[in-house]
Amino acid sequence: MDVSSVNTTGIVGYADSFSKAVTKNVIVVFIGISITYINASLIHTFSKHQIFYTNPRYILFIHLVINDMIQVSLTIILFVISYTIYRINVSVCCVFILLALFTTENTPLNLACMAAECYIAVCMPLRHVEICTIKRTLMLIGLIWTTTMLSVMSDLFITLTTQPLDFFHSQVFCLRQTVFPGPLIIKKRDITYSVFLVIVWGTILYTYFRILFTAKTASKDAKKARNTILLHVFQLLLCMATYVAPQLLDILQQWFPKNRTDSLFAYYIIVQILPRSVSPIIYGIRDNTFRKYLKRYLFCKDSIL
Repeated sequence: MDVSSVNTTGIVGYADSFSKAVTKNVIVVFIGISITYINASLIHTFSKHQIFYTNPRYILFIHLVINDMIQVSLTIILFVISYTIYRINVSVCCVFILLALFTTENTPLNLACMAAECYIAVCMPLRHVEICTIKRTLMLIGLIWTTTMLSVMSDLFITLTTQPLDFFHSQVFCLRQTVFPGPLIIKKRDITYSVFLVIVWGTILYTYFRILFTAKTASKDAKKARNTILLHVFQLLLCMATYVAPQLLDILQQWFPKNRTDSLFAYYIIVQILPRSVSPIIYGIRDNTFRKYLKRYLFCKDSIL
């Protein structure tokens, strides 16, 4: 959940040849446009059919999709800036980093909530309608954003109290550690992420094993829910790569010392982009109901606009 790797490749972007820099930016922008198109189709499908926007499961899913769209857009903007403008105003960078941090930290919390909803649907089917209402789902999404805002905004408040006013008018390379410097912020971040890890992994592991036990003697839906939780685990593992960003980058640089910028670029794709492309697979393709409606828009049988 660290945005310090968002545009790490750009730190040494000047080492790339012009053609390689253009190629990397084209690849990133193309991937971003592709993900955005698929996600826009999912959002359009969701908004056009009552079967989706009155179902708490799909509401949580579409929140994850919107969240990922914002995250991908921000990381791509920062990536392109790192190769073009290079340095931007600290205040502007703060806005980018804060938004990126909000959406990055939202993802694992949203995955935990989706896992809990699957658990209730499979293990407590008679109480599912009572517990998982639309109102409670929207309140849960609000709680997710409140939690991440409290976690992230403290970085800004600490910086405001420790840095001179001139700092916010200076020009910097836009990274989390350049706009929110200081050992206190790093220590706070490590504690916060540790708490998030325990909560999210505890929720997902508990729900998975309960569903696994139920799936042995229950319906096909229980087995499908179990597989969905496994996909959540896979996506969470990808998102967690940001926790070990420094160590992972050190390993890549040791393995490929002569191709540092290429290694960092691969790392950016795997850590920042790939996790955001898993969500459409979980529901957009695997879910029979969503797939039936999605085909109309994804292949332009009906207009998205």
